Amino acid sequence: MVHVARGGDGPALVLLHGLGATGSVWRGAAETWPGAWLAVDLPGHGRSAPLTKYSFGSLAASVAAAIGSGPVAVLGHSLGGVVALTLASSWFGVDVRAVGAIGIKLRWTAEELARAASLAAKPARVFPTREEASAWASKLAGVPLDDGVVEVDGGWRAALDPAAFGVGEPDVAGLLAVAKAPVVLAAGEADPMCPPEHLLAARADGIVLPGVGHNAHVEAPPSIKPVLDRLHGALVA
Repeated sequence: MVHVARGGDGPALVLLHGLGATGSVWRGAAETWPGAWLAVDLPGHGRSAPLTKYSFGSLAASVAAAIGSGPVAVLGHSLGGVVALTLASSWFGVDVRAVGAIGIKLRWTAEELARAASLAAKPARVFPTREEASAWASKLAGVPLDDGVVEVDGGWRAALDPAAFGVGEPDVAGLLAVAKAPVVLAAGEADPMCPPEHLLAARADGIVLPGVGHNAHVEAPPSIKPVLDRLHGALVA
């Protein structure tokens, strides 16, 4: 039900993408991890099946079933970062030894939540060509995607299940309070969704990544090395 790409050998890192993206966005970062890695397509994204209802718990449960046994570090971006923190609670049976989250949106307005709910209620747009659907999928994800579309009756659409927009506002403070593993929060210095002042207010030891925006792992994969180094150190300690 959940698609996972794997590579490497050694201490394992689970990689969770943001809303609208797929596991392939971690390609550049995964190559720099000194061990094994697992890049997951979250439910309702890429090659993974949709859920009947989206919540951070249901996403985490689906990912947990795909990870298997053994100690892991988990790194997520945006939505994936919230799922990573949820897995670090130990509620889902995953042996998380370190958790990282890049670019989590920490503050939401009522208007933003209403817009997300509106998007969740709309049907997927169908395009006559794969190229048009790919351009739309990339726009939804905020990053270029080459595997974010599916063929349907009448044409092509983004693989993203629109209902995933309805996942809601995360209780990041609560998740940080119940995390059973060391936590690393980070964001690009030019991230409009998680500006440095929001990051550092939530976590005084948060890492501000210079020269990048919301999608640091795609814009400049080497920029997230400080996060990977902390995760690896905690995993092998």
